[in-house]
Amino acid sequence: MSYDPAVHHRRSIRLQGYDYSLIGSYFITICTYNHDALFGEIDDGAMQLNEIGQIIYLTWLDLVNHIPNIELGPFVIMPNHIHGIVNIIDRSESVSVGMNREDICERSGTGGLGSVRNDKVRAGLEPAPTGGIYDGKNLSHFNIPADRKSLSEIVRQFKTFSARKVNEFRKTQGVPFWQRNYYEHIIRDEQSYLQIAQYILDNPILWEKDQLYPGKNS
Repeated sequence: MSYDPAVHHRRSIRLQGYDYSLIGSYFITICTYNHDALFGEIDDGAMQLNEIGQIIYLTWLDLVNHIPNIELGPFVIMPNHIHGIVNIIDRSESVSVGMNREDICERSGTGGLGSVRNDKVRAGLEPAPTGGIYDGKNLSHFNIPADRKSLSEIVRQFKTFSARKVNEFRKTQGVPFWQRNYYEHIIRDEQSYLQIAQYILDNPILWEKDQLYPGKNS
């Protein structure tokens, strides 16, 4: 089944009986509480992050420093939600099951799903960008024994860390920030991975057609 954003924006129910700590690639969408546009705005097809959006961006990249059994794939921040691919891996074998940044750029022909700048940002050599499409790829945890966390725990940690930082910034401790649930999709093959990666890349350009565009369903 090809990726259909009209279907995949809907709240999903976890696949019963599936072990979400299994090695593999997972696409996730997380929305802000009440779909409030908190992260910035789309300008001429590109996402321009505000200060809250910057917090979300850096918190996402920092996940690899707290969860050793993941690599982060293509990622984008939209005004009221995020899309990203999480690759759950086995560090003990030093092998990533999901395709890395170079694979995606080469096979999709986009060249835009990653850049050296992302690595410089994580190293503190450059500030976080003001918008656009991002991906994270951790290279520093291959000697850490795998303590495999499930997708729900990975999402929980991201939501908890980011909400705490944003509420500290806004001085709104205890105020809901993310929607309670999240959407997930198990990526089962390379073709699906590439289709979803392209969807993530195109998200800012197609913002006005997005189901989560403010007023779209009103």
